[in-house]
Amino acid sequence: MKKNELAELRDLSVAELQQKAREAKSELFNLRFALRTGHLTDFSKIREMRRTYAQIQTAISEKRIAEEQHGAA
Repeated sequence: MKKNELAELRDLSVAELQQKAREAKSELFNLRFALRTGHLTDFSKIREMRRTYAQIQTAISEKRIAEEQHGAA
């Protein structure tokens, strides 16, 4: 994920970020399934998706902390 994509993530609401997290988790499951069945040829996709999921979760945490400190942001 590039820096501009991270900035776009931080502009989303918590509900939108949670939806993106669910989609990323589902995609990660599908990639792991493809790996186990031998259909995955590009193993770097798993690492990339894990990183994307972590970045989304970090953005959610940042938003929640900001809301606790400053009220509804």
